[in-house]
Amino acid sequence: MKSKMPVFVVLALCLGSTVALAADQAGFDKAYEAAVAAQQKAASVSGEWRDTEKMLKEAKKKAEEGDFEGAIKLAKQAEHQGHRGYEQMTSQAGNVGLDPFLQ
Repeated sequence: MKSKMPVFVVLALCLGSTVALAADQAGFDKAYEAAVAAQQKAASVSGEWRDTEKMLKEAKKKAEEGDFEGAIKLAKQAEHQGHRGYEQMTSQAGNVGLDPFLQ
């Protein structure tokens, strides 16, 4: 019995591998730029997380060594931290001080 997979599923599976950033200098540059932008956005609201800068430095080092796959992975993690740090600070704006329960 043949399985009939919809064409759009097959197409999505084939295209999925091309959506990821290429593990080369251009792919790293794009990922690094996005990570720095996210870091700066988080810093603009004092929401930069502790390890973001360290991740960016390590990503740059890996790229210089030619490990673009590892460098892109670290840049993506730094970008994620930037976005979460920004969200964390903006979602908690106004929630400063003692919890009413403790007052």
